[in-house]
Amino acid sequence: MLFYWFLKFVAIGPVVKLVFRPQVEGVDNAPRTGAAILASNHLSAADWIFMPLSLRRRVTFLAKAEYFTGKGVKGFLQRAFFTGAGQVPIDRTNASAAENAIRTGLRILRGGRLLGIYPEGTRSPDGRLFRGKTGVARMALETGVPVVPVAMTYRPRRVPLVGWNLPEVCVRFGAPLDFSRYEGLAGDRFVERSITDEIMYEIMTLSAQEYVDVYGARVKKSMDATGASASEVVSRMQPPADEAGDRLPDTLAG
Repeated sequence: MLFYWFLKFVAIGPVVKLVFRPQVEGVDNAPRTGAAILASNHLSAADWIFMPLSLRRRVTFLAKAEYFTGKGVKGFLQRAFFTGAGQVPIDRTNASAAENAIRTGLRILRGGRLLGIYPEGTRSPDGRLFRGKTGVARMALETGVPVVPVAMTYRPRRVPLVGWNLPEVCVRFGAPLDFSRYEGLAGDRFVERSITDEIMYEIMTLSAQEYVDVYGARVKKSMDATGASASEVVSRMQPPADEAGDRLPDTLAG
């Protein structure tokens, strides 16, 4: 716990704010007390740094288990960093990965904490916003907590005098989404898909990204297999039907 605040206010936070000067909009939309889901687009591995820095409260993310199982000095330092930063390990390799991730997220929310997740399930392969996985809807329905849509945007910025090219970072928090009208309908895949699509629409509006109605993970897998660009892969794909594995929310680094 103390290490988290040390990183945020002493070791990493001041340096990141000085160098990148991230802008924050709508921060009052994030609740000051109580549980909530912060559902964000996912453009960079640095998303999980910039978004929590904009809030006074601690944000917990689900991190892939590999960050906690490394060997040697590197593994020890990595494990110490992510454990100290308050991240929760999730094993994504077994058949029950989706359910385990959701149960972990539910435990965090029922503890009154802020849970940060990336509904796309992976970082965007080309900067567009991809179809959301329904785990976010399941957790919102089972806990009744609000979902705050978040948009990360990065624009090129040249730093005068030193000539560095650094991104201009902006974190936008949208108005909290209340899904209490669907109370008792957790597990209904049509309801969960409707909620997820509503969340993704709000993220799209905040980020001004183009929306693609296919899963980013499928696009990346096809890109790796064929060497094609994301646009070429997407042009050959059809929107997928939801399956149980599509509920898996993204972990810290997708």
